[in-house]
Amino acid sequence: MKNNPVIQPLGENVLIEPMKADAKTASGIVLPDTSEEKTQEGTVIAVGSDKKIKVRKGQKIIYSKYSGNEIKAGEKEYLLVKNEDILAIVK
Repeated sequence: MKNNPVIQPLGENVLIEPMKADAKTASGIVLPDTSEEKTQEGTVIAVGSDKKIKVRKGQKIIYSKYSGNEIKAGEKEYLLVKNEDILAIVK
């Protein structure tokens, strides 16, 4: 088993692990991968060094719909977003 590389965001960037969208509708219909809409929620994995960042590692957040850069590290997929694209903290 390979170890996942450590990714440390720089400046105002935040590394997020996006939540997986449900593959079923409320009525139980299974949706194919191609029709999945990307979720806007995720968990903060790491934060950059900028003092303007208001989130911490482990917090669940909501981010802008079309923001960030997708990054694949090992088997996991992450999203690297700017601090300004984080809309809310989920409590």
